[in-house]
Amino acid sequence: MKALGPIPAGYDAIDGVLAIGGRPVTHWVEEAGATPLFVYSADHVRRRVAELRAALPQRVALHYAVKANPYPPLLALMAGLVDGFDIASGGELEIVRGAGLPLAKVSFAGPGKRDAELEAAILAGVTLNLESEGEAARAIAIGERLGKTPRLAIRVNPSFDLKGSGMKMGGGAKPFGIDAERVPALVRTVIESGAEWRGFHIFAGSQALGAEAIAETQAQALALAAQLAQESGAPLPHCNLGGGLGIPYFPGDTPVDLPLVGQLLAQQMESLPEVLRETEFCIELGRYLVGEAGVYLARIVDRKISHGEVFLVTDGGLHHQLAASGNFGTVVRRNYPSAIATRFGAGVEEEASIVGCLCTPLDKLADKGGFPRADVGDLIAVFCAGAYGASASPAMFLGQGPAAEMLVQA
Repeated sequence: MKALGPIPAGYDAIDGVLAIGGRPVTHWVEEAGATPLFVYSADHVRRRVAELRAALPQRVALHYAVKANPYPPLLALMAGLVDGFDIASGGELEIVRGAGLPLAKVSFAGPGKRDAELEAAILAGVTLNLESEGEAARAIAIGERLGKTPRLAIRVNPSFDLKGSGMKMGGGAKPFGIDAERVPALVRTVIESGAEWRGFHIFAGSQALGAEAIAETQAQALALAAQLAQESGAPLPHCNLGGGLGIPYFPGDTPVDLPLVGQLLAQQMESLPEVLRETEFCIELGRYLVGEAGVYLARIVDRKISHGEVFLVTDGGLHHQLAASGNFGTVVRRNYPSAIATRFGAGVEEEASIVGCLCTPLDKLADKGGFPRADVGDLIAVFCAGAYGASASPAMFLGQGPAAEMLVQA
Protein backbone atom coordinates (compact mmCIF):
# COMPACT_ATOMS: atom_id res chain seq x y z
CA MET A 1 0.00 0.00 0.00
CA LYS A 2 1.42 3.37 -1.03
CA ALA A 3 1.14 6.44 1.15
CA LEU A 4 -1.04 9.37 0.18
CA GLY A 5 0.00 13.00 0.40
CA PRO A 6 -1.11 15.04 3.42
CA ILE A 7 -4.60 16.52 3.25
CA PRO A 8 -4.37 20.29 3.86
CA ALA A 9 -5.66 21.74 7.11
CA GLY A 10 -9.12 23.25 7.18
CA TYR A 11 -11.19 20.42 5.70
CA ASP A 12 -13.72 18.50 7.76
CA ALA A 13 -16.80 16.33 7.27
CA ILE A 14 -20.55 16.77 7.58
CA ASP A 15 -22.32 13.45 8.17
CA GLY A 16 -19.31 11.60 6.78
CA VAL A 17 -19.03 13.71 3.62
CA LEU A 18 -16.18 16.10 2.87
CA ALA A 19 -17.31 19.67 3.51
CA ILE A 20 -16.19 22.88 1.82
CA GLY A 21 -17.56 26.28 2.78
CA GLY A 22 -19.82 24.76 5.43
CA ARG A 23 -21.63 22.47 2.97
CA PRO A 24 -21.01 18.83 2.01
CA VAL A 25 -19.43 18.48 -1.43
CA THR A 26 -22.52 16.61 -2.58
CA HIS A 27 -24.33 19.95 -2.28
CA TRP A 28 -21.82 21.68 -4.57
CA VAL A 29 -21.93 18.85 -7.10
CA GLU A 30 -25.71 19.09 -7.17
CA GLU A 31 -25.48 22.85 -7.64
CA ALA A 32 -22.95 22.48 -10.46
CA GLY A 33 -25.09 19.81 -12.07
CA ALA A 34 -22.29 17.39 -12.89
CA THR A 35 -18.85 16.06 -12.17
CA PRO A 36 -15.93 16.43 -12.60
CA LEU A 37 -15.81 19.67 -10.64
CA PHE A 38 -13.16 21.95 -9.17
CA VAL A 39 -14.32 23.65 -5.97
CA TYR A 40 -12.26 26.59 -4.69
CA SER A 41 -12.70 27.87 -1.16
CA ALA A 42 -12.59 31.66 -0.80
CA ASP A 43 -12.19 31.24 2.93
CA HIS A 44 -8.99 29.23 2.48
CA VAL A 45 -7.57 31.94 0.21
CA ARG A 46 -8.45 34.72 2.64
CA ARG A 47 -6.83 32.86 5.53
CA ARG A 48 -3.65 32.25 3.55
CA VAL A 49 -3.36 35.90 2.56
CA ALA A 50 -3.95 36.97 6.17
CA GLU A 51 -1.20 34.59 7.33
CA LEU A 52 1.20 36.09 4.80
CA ARG A 53 0.33 39.65 5.77
CA ALA A 54 0.97 38.82 9.43
CA ALA A 55 4.31 37.14 8.71
CA LEU A 56 5.89 39.38 6.06
CA PRO A 57 7.48 42.79 6.61
CA GLN A 58 4.97 45.56 5.93
CA ARG A 59 7.04 47.07 3.13
CA VAL A 60 6.84 43.83 1.12
CA ALA A 61 3.81 43.84 -1.18
CA LEU A 62 2.02 40.67 -2.26
CA HIS A 63 1.45 39.81 -5.92
CA TYR A 64 -0.61 36.95 -7.36
CA ALA A 65 0.82 34.90 -10.23
CA VAL A 66 -2.19 34.46 -12.50
CA LYS A 67 -0.76 31.36 -14.19
CA ALA A 68 -1.45 29.36 -11.02
CA ASN A 69 -5.20 29.71 -11.52
CA PRO A 70 -6.82 32.26 -13.86
CA TYR A 71 -10.45 31.42 -12.99
CA PRO A 72 -12.18 34.84 -13.27
CA PRO A 73 -14.21 34.69 -10.02
CA LEU A 74 -11.01 33.78 -8.19
CA LEU A 75 -9.23 36.74 -9.77
CA ALA A 76 -12.06 39.01 -8.66
CA LEU A 77 -11.59 37.72 -5.11
CA MET A 78 -7.83 38.33 -5.35
CA ALA A 79 -8.40 41.93 -6.46
CA GLY A 80 -9.42 42.80 -2.93
CA LEU A 81 -6.67 40.80 -1.25
CA VAL A 82 -3.36 41.37 -3.05
CA ASP A 83 -1.37 44.37 -4.25
CA GLY A 84 -0.64 43.34 -7.82
CA PHE A 85 -0.83 40.64 -10.46
CA ASP A 86 1.78 38.92 -12.61
CA ILE A 87 0.89 37.48 -16.01
CA ALA A 88 2.82 35.43 -18.54
CA SER A 89 1.01 35.89 -21.87
CA GLY A 90 -1.21 38.14 -23.91
CA GLY A 91 -4.01 35.70 -23.23
CA GLU A 92 -3.64 36.25 -19.50
CA LEU A 93 -3.64 40.00 -20.14
CA GLU A 94 -7.08 39.63 -21.71
CA ILE A 95 -8.23 37.48 -18.80
CA VAL A 96 -7.23 40.06 -16.18
CA ARG A 97 -8.67 42.85 -18.34
CA GLY A 98 -11.95 40.93 -18.56
CA ALA A 99 -11.95 40.44 -14.80
CA GLY A 100 -11.74 44.21 -14.36
CA LEU A 101 -8.38 44.17 -12.58
CA PRO A 102 -6.36 47.42 -12.41
CA LEU A 103 -3.89 47.04 -15.28
CA ALA A 104 -1.43 49.53 -13.77
CA LYS A 105 -0.81 46.90 -11.07
CA VAL A 106 -0.04 44.14 -13.59
CA SER A 107 3.40 42.99 -14.70
CA PHE A 108 4.12 40.72 -17.67
CA ALA A 109 7.00 38.21 -17.64
CA GLY A 110 7.87 35.34 -19.94
CA PRO A 111 10.19 34.66 -22.87
CA GLY A 112 9.03 34.90 -26.46
CA LYS A 113 6.59 37.77 -26.16
CA ARG A 114 5.15 38.51 -29.60
CA ASP A 115 5.05 42.07 -30.93
CA ALA A 116 1.26 42.06 -30.63
CA GLU A 117 1.57 41.13 -26.94
CA LEU A 118 4.14 43.86 -26.33
CA GLU A 119 1.89 46.39 -28.04
CA ALA A 120 -1.17 45.35 -26.05
CA ALA A 121 0.78 45.53 -22.79
CA ILE A 122 2.23 48.97 -23.56
CA LEU A 123 -1.19 50.35 -24.51
CA ALA A 124 -2.66 48.90 -21.32
CA GLY A 125 0.02 50.45 -19.09
CA VAL A 126 1.25 47.04 -17.94
CA THR A 127 4.86 46.73 -16.75
CA LEU A 128 6.91 44.54 -19.09
CA ASN A 129 9.58 42.37 -17.47
CA LEU A 130 12.12 42.26 -20.30
CA GLU A 131 13.66 38.86 -20.99
CA SER A 132 16.37 39.89 -23.47
CA GLU A 133 18.06 42.85 -25.10
CA GLY A 134 16.15 42.03 -28.28
CA GLU A 135 12.83 42.18 -26.47
CA ALA A 136 13.88 45.51 -24.96
CA ALA A 137 14.65 46.95 -28.40
CA ARG A 138 11.29 45.76 -29.76
CA ALA A 139 9.37 47.20 -26.79
CA ILE A 140 11.11 50.57 -27.07
CA ALA A 141 10.47 50.73 -30.83
CA ILE A 142 6.80 49.78 -30.38
CA GLY A 143 6.41 52.47 -27.72
CA GLU A 144 7.88 55.06 -30.07
CA ARG A 145 5.57 53.98 -32.89
CA LEU A 146 2.53 54.16 -30.62
CA GLY A 147 3.55 57.42 -29.01
CA LYS A 148 3.14 55.66 -25.66
CA THR A 149 5.78 55.50 -22.94
CA PRO A 150 6.40 51.83 -22.09
CA ARG A 151 6.80 50.76 -18.48
CA LEU A 152 9.88 48.52 -18.49
CA ALA A 153 11.53 46.31 -15.88
CA ILE A 154 14.27 43.74 -16.38
CA ARG A 155 13.99 40.11 -15.46
CA VAL A 156 17.38 39.10 -14.10
CA ASN A 157 18.79 35.62 -14.59
CA PRO A 158 20.70 35.24 -11.31
CA SER A 159 23.76 33.03 -10.91
CA PHE A 160 22.05 31.26 -7.97
CA ASP A 161 18.96 29.08 -7.76
CA LEU A 162 16.53 28.20 -4.98
CA LYS A 163 17.87 25.14 -3.17
CA GLY A 164 15.29 22.40 -2.78
CA SER A 165 12.91 23.98 -5.27
CA GLY A 166 10.73 21.80 -7.43
CA MET A 167 11.42 23.99 -10.46
CA LYS A 168 14.63 25.98 -10.78
CA MET A 169 14.25 29.30 -12.60
CA GLY A 170 17.74 30.72 -12.12
CA GLY A 171 21.39 29.69 -12.15
CA GLY A 172 23.31 28.95 -15.34
CA ALA A 173 22.00 29.13 -18.87
CA LYS A 174 18.26 29.80 -18.89
CA PRO A 175 15.66 30.99 -21.40
CA PHE A 176 14.36 33.29 -18.65
CA GLY A 177 15.73 36.75 -18.03
CA ILE A 178 19.00 38.47 -18.78
CA ASP A 179 22.30 37.28 -17.33
CA ALA A 180 23.16 39.50 -14.38
CA GLU A 181 26.43 40.86 -15.79
CA ARG A 182 24.58 42.33 -18.82
CA VAL A 183 21.84 44.01 -16.81
CA PRO A 184 23.47 47.36 -15.91
CA ALA A 185 24.09 48.27 -19.57
CA LEU A 186 20.49 47.45 -20.44
CA VAL A 187 19.20 49.53 -17.53
CA ARG A 188 21.02 52.54 -18.95
CA THR A 189 19.64 51.81 -22.44
CA VAL A 190 16.08 51.65 -21.09
CA ILE A 191 16.42 54.91 -19.19
CA GLU A 192 18.10 56.71 -22.11
CA SER A 193 15.22 55.63 -24.38
CA GLY A 194 12.77 57.66 -22.30
CA ALA A 195 10.87 54.59 -21.11
CA GLU A 196 9.54 54.50 -17.55
CA TRP A 197 12.12 52.51 -15.60
CA ARG A 198 10.35 50.03 -13.27
CA GLY A 199 13.13 47.90 -11.75
CA PHE A 200 14.05 44.22 -11.45
CA HIS A 201 12.29 40.87 -11.40
CA ILE A 202 14.49 38.19 -9.78
CA PHE A 203 12.95 34.73 -9.76
CA ALA A 204 15.21 31.83 -8.74
CA GLY A 205 12.81 28.91 -8.26
CA SER A 206 9.44 27.65 -7.05
CA GLN A 207 7.81 25.00 -4.86
CA ALA A 208 10.33 24.99 -2.02
CA LEU A 209 9.40 23.92 1.50
CA GLY A 210 12.57 24.87 3.39
CA ALA A 211 12.31 28.24 5.15
CA GLU A 212 16.09 28.62 5.43
CA ALA A 213 16.60 27.98 1.72
CA ILE A 214 13.88 30.48 0.82
CA ALA A 215 15.40 33.07 3.14
CA GLU A 216 18.88 32.48 1.72
CA THR A 217 17.58 33.03 -1.81
CA GLN A 218 15.77 36.21 -0.77
CA ALA A 219 18.99 37.50 0.80
CA GLN A 220 20.90 36.72 -2.38
CA ALA A 221 18.23 38.47 -4.46
CA LEU A 222 18.47 41.59 -2.29
CA ALA A 223 22.25 41.62 -2.55
CA LEU A 224 22.08 41.17 -6.32
CA ALA A 225 19.51 43.94 -6.68
CA ALA A 226 21.75 46.30 -4.71
CA GLN A 227 24.81 45.38 -6.76
CA LEU A 228 23.04 45.84 -10.10
CA ALA A 229 21.41 49.10 -9.04
CA GLN A 230 24.80 50.43 -7.96
CA GLU A 231 26.45 49.36 -11.21
CA SER A 232 23.58 50.81 -13.25
CA GLY A 233 23.95 54.20 -11.64
CA ALA A 234 20.19 54.61 -11.35
CA PRO A 235 17.68 54.41 -8.48
CA LEU A 236 15.77 51.13 -8.27
CA PRO A 237 12.04 51.92 -8.05
CA HIS A 238 10.79 48.37 -7.63
CA CYS A 239 12.09 44.84 -7.10
CA ASN A 240 10.10 41.63 -7.44
CA LEU A 241 11.88 39.08 -5.23
CA GLY A 242 10.05 36.16 -6.82
CA GLY A 243 8.19 33.59 -4.78
CA GLY A 244 9.30 30.04 -4.13
CA LEU A 245 7.03 29.09 -1.23
CA GLY A 246 5.65 25.63 -1.85
CA ILE A 247 2.84 23.50 -0.47
CA PRO A 248 2.97 19.88 0.72
CA TYR A 249 1.86 17.50 -2.00
CA PHE A 250 3.52 14.21 -1.20
CA PRO A 251 4.00 11.80 1.73
CA GLY A 252 6.60 13.23 4.09
CA ASP A 253 6.19 16.84 2.91
CA THR A 254 5.77 19.43 5.66
CA PRO A 255 4.48 23.01 5.34
CA VAL A 256 6.81 25.98 4.97
CA ASP A 257 7.63 27.65 8.29
CA LEU A 258 6.07 30.93 7.21
CA PRO A 259 6.80 32.89 10.41
CA LEU A 260 10.48 32.00 10.05
CA VAL A 261 10.51 33.12 6.41
CA GLY A 262 8.98 36.43 7.46
CA GLN A 263 11.35 36.85 10.41
CA LEU A 264 14.45 36.26 8.30
CA LEU A 265 13.23 38.55 5.52
CA ALA A 266 12.50 41.28 8.08
CA GLN A 267 16.07 41.00 9.34
CA GLN A 268 17.32 41.48 5.79
CA MET A 269 15.07 44.50 5.30
CA GLU A 270 16.43 46.14 8.44
CA SER A 271 19.95 46.32 7.00
CA LEU A 272 19.36 47.27 3.39
CA PRO A 273 22.11 49.24 1.67
CA GLU A 274 21.45 52.88 0.89
CA VAL A 275 20.81 52.17 -2.81
CA LEU A 276 17.70 50.15 -1.85
CA ARG A 277 16.33 52.44 0.86
CA GLU A 278 13.53 53.81 -1.33
CA THR A 279 12.89 50.65 -3.35
CA GLU A 280 9.44 49.06 -3.26
CA PHE A 281 9.53 45.28 -2.86
CA CYS A 282 7.08 42.49 -3.56
CA ILE A 283 6.96 38.75 -3.56
CA GLU A 284 5.07 36.89 -6.27
CA LEU A 285 3.06 33.84 -5.24
CA GLY A 286 0.56 31.64 -7.04
CA ARG A 287 0.44 28.06 -5.83
CA TYR A 288 1.02 29.10 -2.21
CA LEU A 289 -2.03 31.36 -2.27
CA VAL A 290 -4.54 29.10 -4.00
CA GLY A 291 -3.19 25.54 -4.23
CA GLU A 292 -4.60 24.21 -0.98
CA ALA A 293 -7.89 26.08 -1.51
CA GLY A 294 -8.93 23.80 -4.37
CA VAL A 295 -10.43 20.32 -4.42
CA TYR A 296 -11.08 18.27 -7.54
CA LEU A 297 -14.16 16.05 -7.36
CA ALA A 298 -14.97 13.16 -9.66
CA ARG A 299 -17.56 10.39 -9.49
CA ILE A 300 -16.80 6.70 -9.49
CA VAL A 301 -18.49 5.17 -12.54
CA ASP A 302 -17.04 1.67 -12.29
CA ARG A 303 -15.41 -0.53 -9.70
CA LYS A 304 -13.33 -3.33 -11.14
CA ILE A 305 -10.81 -5.90 -10.06
CA SER A 306 -7.90 -6.96 -12.25
CA HIS A 307 -5.41 -9.58 -11.07
CA GLY A 308 -6.56 -8.98 -7.53
CA GLU A 309 -6.12 -5.19 -7.67
CA VAL A 310 -9.03 -2.77 -7.13
CA PHE A 311 -9.52 0.05 -9.63
CA LEU A 312 -11.96 2.85 -8.93
CA VAL A 313 -12.74 4.25 -12.37
CA THR A 314 -13.94 7.86 -12.35
CA ASP A 315 -15.42 10.31 -14.83
CA GLY A 316 -12.37 12.55 -14.33
CA GLY A 317 -8.67 12.08 -14.87
CA LEU A 318 -5.37 13.54 -15.98
CA HIS A 319 -7.06 15.77 -18.56
CA HIS A 320 -8.08 17.90 -15.56
CA GLN A 321 -5.39 16.94 -13.05
CA LEU A 322 -2.21 16.35 -15.03
CA ALA A 323 0.04 17.08 -12.05
CA ALA A 324 -1.77 14.66 -9.73
CA SER A 325 -1.32 11.93 -12.34
CA GLY A 326 2.44 12.41 -12.13
CA ASN A 327 2.79 13.65 -15.71
CA PHE A 328 3.63 17.32 -15.10
CA GLY A 329 7.37 17.30 -14.58
CA THR A 330 7.51 14.66 -11.84
CA VAL A 331 10.46 12.25 -12.15
CA VAL A 332 9.18 9.69 -9.63
CA ARG A 333 5.41 9.38 -9.35
CA ARG A 334 4.04 9.88 -5.84
CA ASN A 335 0.49 10.17 -4.62
CA TYR A 336 -1.18 13.53 -4.13
CA PRO A 337 -3.51 13.84 -1.13
CA SER A 338 -6.77 12.16 -2.07
CA ALA A 339 -9.80 10.64 -0.36
CA ILE A 340 -13.21 9.15 -0.86
CA ALA A 341 -15.18 12.36 -0.42
CA THR A 342 -18.44 10.62 0.44
CA ARG A 343 -16.73 8.57 3.16
CA PHE A 344 -14.42 11.28 4.42
CA GLY A 345 -12.63 10.38 7.63
CA ALA A 346 -13.57 6.70 7.50
CA GLY A 347 -10.84 4.16 8.17
CA VAL A 348 -8.80 2.31 5.57
CA GLU A 349 -10.51 -0.86 4.38
CA GLU A 350 -8.75 -1.66 1.14
CA GLU A 351 -5.94 -0.86 -1.23
CA ALA A 352 -7.21 0.72 -4.41
CA SER A 353 -6.08 2.82 -7.35
CA ILE A 354 -8.15 5.78 -8.49
CA VAL A 355 -8.04 6.08 -12.28
CA GLY A 356 -9.67 8.26 -14.87
CA CYS A 357 -11.73 7.64 -17.97
CA LEU A 358 -8.96 8.09 -20.55
CA CYS A 359 -7.66 5.27 -22.68
CA THR A 360 -4.09 5.47 -21.42
CA PRO A 361 -2.25 3.82 -18.50
CA LEU A 362 -0.97 7.28 -17.55
CA ASP A 363 -4.45 8.25 -16.33
CA LYS A 364 -4.01 7.44 -12.64
CA LEU A 365 -4.94 9.85 -9.85
CA ALA A 366 -3.92 7.63 -6.93
CA ASP A 367 -1.78 4.51 -7.09
CA LYS A 368 -2.50 1.67 -4.63
CA GLY A 369 -3.56 3.97 -1.80
CA GLY A 370 -5.37 3.00 1.36
CA PHE A 371 -9.06 3.99 1.27
CA PRO A 372 -12.40 3.03 2.83
CA ARG A 373 -14.35 0.80 0.45
CA ALA A 374 -15.90 2.86 -2.34
CA ASP A 375 -18.51 1.94 -4.91
CA VAL A 376 -20.11 3.29 -8.05
CA GLY A 377 -21.69 6.66 -7.29
CA ASP A 378 -19.21 7.67 -4.59
CA LEU A 379 -17.20 10.86 -5.06
CA ILE A 380 -13.42 11.00 -4.91
CA ALA A 381 -11.50 14.12 -3.93
CA VAL A 382 -8.02 15.18 -5.01
CA PHE A 383 -6.67 17.96 -2.81
CA CYS A 384 -4.14 20.72 -3.57
CA ALA A 385 -6.09 21.22 -6.80
CA GLY A 386 -6.35 24.99 -6.66
CA ALA A 387 -3.17 25.62 -8.67
CA TYR A 388 -2.00 24.20 -11.99
CA GLY A 389 -5.08 22.04 -12.34
CA ALA A 390 -7.83 23.10 -14.71
CA SER A 391 -5.72 25.48 -16.79
CA ALA A 392 -2.53 23.39 -16.81
CA SER A 393 -4.07 20.12 -17.96
CA PRO A 394 -5.00 18.87 -21.46
CA ALA A 395 -8.76 19.24 -21.09
CA MET A 396 -9.46 18.47 -24.74
CA PHE A 397 -7.47 15.22 -24.81
CA LEU A 398 -9.67 12.50 -26.34
CA GLY A 399 -12.43 15.08 -26.66
CA GLN A 400 -13.27 14.94 -22.97
CA GLY A 401 -13.60 18.68 -22.39
CA PRO A 402 -13.03 20.84 -19.31
CA ALA A 403 -14.30 20.27 -15.80
CA ALA A 404 -16.72 22.67 -14.18
CA GLU A 405 -15.29 25.21 -11.72
CA MET A 406 -16.87 26.90 -8.72
CA LEU A 407 -15.74 29.44 -6.15
CA VAL A 408 -17.39 28.89 -2.76
CA GLN A 409 -17.60 32.17 -0.88
CA ALA A 410 -18.31 30.93 2.63
